[in-house]
Amino acid sequence: MLEDVITAVKEVAQQVIMPRYLRVDRQLKADGSFFTEADIAAQNALLDKLQKIRPAAAMGEEMTKQEQEAQWIKGNTGLWSVDPIDGTSNFFNGLPYFAISVAFMEQGKGVLGVIYNPATDEMFYATQGGGAFLNGIALPLKRYVPTLSSAMANIDLKRLDRRFAAKVAAYPPFASQRNYGACALEWCYTAAGYFDLYLHGGQKPWDYAAGSLILQEAGGSMCGFEDDDYWAGSLWHRSVIAALDPGLFIQWRDWVRANRKE
Repeated sequence: MLEDVITAVKEVAQQVIMPRYLRVDRQLKADGSFFTEADIAAQNALLDKLQKIRPAAAMGEEMTKQEQEAQWIKGNTGLWSVDPIDGTSNFFNGLPYFAISVAFMEQGKGVLGVIYNPATDEMFYATQGGGAFLNGIALPLKRYVPTLSSAMANIDLKRLDRRFAAKVAAYPPFASQRNYGACALEWCYTAAGYFDLYLHGGQKPWDYAAGSLILQEAGGSMCGFEDDDYWAGSLWHRSVIAALDPGLFIQWRDWVRANRKE
């Protein structure tokens, strides 16, 4: 099934998404986020192809909340979770940091994940127990483990509460911080070792379904703000503390939890 999904994702990227790159207008959703005609077209094309690979319940970011919840309930034993363009603002503005994210989930967790950035031809993928890869090369790519004080962090500051976000920005325990605005790729870049640390205040299933599996299969660790069991967090607003190296993860987790409570 993995090869079929990879093929489907590449076809949608080539035939639906990239021809619309820098050629579509963005529109505003009710929740304040953006979407484009490319998001809708890509989601429709993906769901059609995925149903031919394996018929199952299917949840896409561009569905209504009611549709998403209904598909989630139907999909406990098998669910496609799709984000047709993760990083829509980047896509609209011409920044080459966006991705298609597809996961097949069972009992609420990803068992297959494919994340593809068509602008850079980066194809990340993983299956449960099968390892994680970038264009056929096993992850992680970077083996060097820094100290916490010399680490590179990917942090979405706008989804942290203001007091804690200000502390992270002003008094970081790490050396440098980035955020490029595409959750799926943030997971992948952490799995590859490009980022040493990852922090996000709240994600929805299509944000974490594929990426969390890729990080786990690369040997990374993750938890929520409150729970060591990452999957114990809120389904529709799941926080992330993550790192590739297990020792660095413990230091990062402990620092985040201690400083969130001050």
